[in-house]
Amino acid sequence: MKVAVFGAGRIAEVHVKGIIRAGHEVAGIYDIRPEPANALATQYGCAAFASPEDALGDPSIEAVVIGTSTNTHSDYIIACARAGKRIFCEKPIDLSVEVAENCWETIKSSNPFIHIGFNRRYDRHIRGLAEAVKSGELGKLENLTIISRDPAPAPIEYFKVSGGIFRDMTIHDFDIARFILGGNPAEIFATGSVLIDPEIGEIGDMDTTTVVMRSASGQLVQILNSRRAAYGFDQRIEAVCSNGMMQVDNILLDATVKYTPERSAARARPMDFFLERYGESYDEAWVDFFARLDAGDEPGVTFDDGLQALRIAEAANRSIRTGEIVKL
Repeated sequence: MKVAVFGAGRIAEVHVKGIIRAGHEVAGIYDIRPEPANALATQYGCAAFASPEDALGDPSIEAVVIGTSTNTHSDYIIACARAGKRIFCEKPIDLSVEVAENCWETIKSSNPFIHIGFNRRYDRHIRGLAEAVKSGELGKLENLTIISRDPAPAPIEYFKVSGGIFRDMTIHDFDIARFILGGNPAEIFATGSVLIDPEIGEIGDMDTTTVVMRSASGQLVQILNSRRAAYGFDQRIEAVCSNGMMQVDNILLDATVKYTPERSAARARPMDFFLERYGESYDEAWVDFFARLDAGDEPGVTFDDGLQALRIAEAANRSIRTGEIVKL
């Protein structure tokens, strides 16, 4: 299958590699900035499109990756759906729930195939935990804790257009919580602080947050986020169930453990970057994308999954503003 890639940044290249590793062809790259598009196209031996219409008008191209800035996602989704293309869109769908809802209303009559890029569902460790919980082998889920801390803050210019920590960072955790719970929580309470970089607070964002959610049946979910972890990329999950408990621990840079008279154990630090920790999951998402197309199945992560995660992020922001529990 031929796939066009919209975007020429870091995440776009991740998807280029994923498409190729899955055994399919990257037909070409489009980006509003011609220079990086040309460079990426040259690197991978494909075309550089002068406009999105060049890709959308090519009948040999069956699918499009949308890896551009978030504010362009919904417009490109509509254009791709109208052109009859299968769509793989990076998260989030938009920074606005209303825009995302209007996007779906515009295209739903054509029943397009749209996969939203929540790659962490395809991490084999997280998927194994989710499957164990859903199977009931550990009994009934009672408490779910998700810890996600970046190794260091991104540049402030990135945060200015990110939509805030809940739409940019925690949205992954909202999706994983839904994935493990098997649906939406019923209510949410969020709180946060600026403890790392005062500039983040000056633009109206936070760098350290805690979210508590409760399901309709009383299951509790805690999400702990930080824009900095001095010890590396901290990614852990714990599911406490009625008959047991299961954890996903950090993946370390080295598996060796040192014991000395002065120290009982010294382990390597966690990986430093999301592409190291979750690189395999991006490839698995593409394998699943093509397999579901071949089988005629719906996407592994649907438009509605993306919309629900965005709604939870918006509710978290509302909870921060009001200091109250928000019903979902």
